[in-house]
Amino acid sequence: MDLLNTLVDKGLRRELPTREEALAVLATSDDDLLDVVAAAGKVRRHWFGRRVKLNYLVNLKSGLCPEDCSYCSQRLGSTAGILKYTWLKPEEASDAAAAGLAGGAKRVCLVASGRGPTDRDVDRVSETIKAIKDQNEGVEVCACLGLLSDGQAERLREAGADAYNHNLNTSEATYGDITSTHTYADRVDTVHKAHAAGLSACSGLIAGMGESDEDLVDVVFSLRELDPDSVPVNFLIPFEGTPLAKEWNLTPQRCLRILAMVRFVCPDVEVRIAGGREVHLRTMQPLALHLANSIFLGDYLTSEGQAGKADLEMIADAGFEVEGAGEVTLPEHRAAAGSGCGSHARTGCGSHGEAECGTHAEAGCGAHEGGGVCGTAAAAASAPAAAADQPRTDLVAVRRRGAGTDLAPNA
Repeated sequence: MDLLNTLVDKGLRRELPTREEALAVLATSDDDLLDVVAAAGKVRRHWFGRRVKLNYLVNLKSGLCPEDCSYCSQRLGSTAGILKYTWLKPEEASDAAAAGLAGGAKRVCLVASGRGPTDRDVDRVSETIKAIKDQNEGVEVCACLGLLSDGQAERLREAGADAYNHNLNTSEATYGDITSTHTYADRVDTVHKAHAAGLSACSGLIAGMGESDEDLVDVVFSLRELDPDSVPVNFLIPFEGTPLAKEWNLTPQRCLRILAMVRFVCPDVEVRIAGGREVHLRTMQPLALHLANSIFLGDYLTSEGQAGKADLEMIADAGFEVEGAGEVTLPEHRAAAGSGCGSHARTGCGSHGEAECGTHAEAGCGAHEGGGVCGTAAAAASAPAAAADQPRTDLVAVRRRGAGTDLAPNA
């Protein structure tokens, strides 16, 4: 297919596709799907080999958000039965992070619901960053706290944060349809603040909220212009008790096409499969590893994810390998362009984001909160078979373990 040959050539040269080419990827048929995956996979392997970066979410403060983001179970007015708790103590957050790091994660993403942090909140998070780094040499830490005020990004950087996540979520033209309590421009401003402070910027999207192909292309092109190191791709989980509870319009095939389009537009950037992969990609998750080079390990913010052991087995069975703590995520030309994570090379946000609430979207660090499967892959296997066009509500489970509970986390 001439289109795919052209896109591979452009991806290897880091050349931006045309809008028409990006739209054409989303319009390809299921018959052409494996060709699309193979083409985008060439671009992914050129820049990232067969490495998969693992990231781990710690929900520092759950629920009780004053923002009205339609996709978010932590939003103002949500009736979703999620865990609700105030700030974890630094040692509690460090203990939660340790589970993910023991499972192979190289980045910890610290997320808190709310419009944005107060200066006291920045102090809390700074103490948490120190506690985690004191116990885990070389760990990368990404903060996801909402809209930043002047000087807060610099304070987080001084405290040891390597990255900051703040997702655009959808196109500027449709942003007002999902949130009224802040603007698209507010989000862009926070990404700029993170960049300016020397933090590795992480910013992505949520697909499946009723947007058009044009909206998807618009937001990905906007992300390319913002030039984050990491682009988390979340797939909406229509959480009961939220305004988008009935938006079940994604298929595994469409998710793969979206990931391929993102890879072609952002060829040398860390593309992370964030919330919703278990629910919407399901048994086709291994194919998505040919497109993205980063995932979250274990649970998300307010929902449960695939068992960490199943994630590791999937990566190995698909012929990929977990990225080591000493490896730099980004290609050399990007890593040398700024100061960022880990070894102070710009290694990307590593995803949610994920599930930010309020102004930092419920995809904190790239992990859209609803990205859960019923605890383990075994739960899905024991569920009755569902028709291909039926919502898989059986794959969504509220998180009842890990941070904010007395039960061990999933990692």
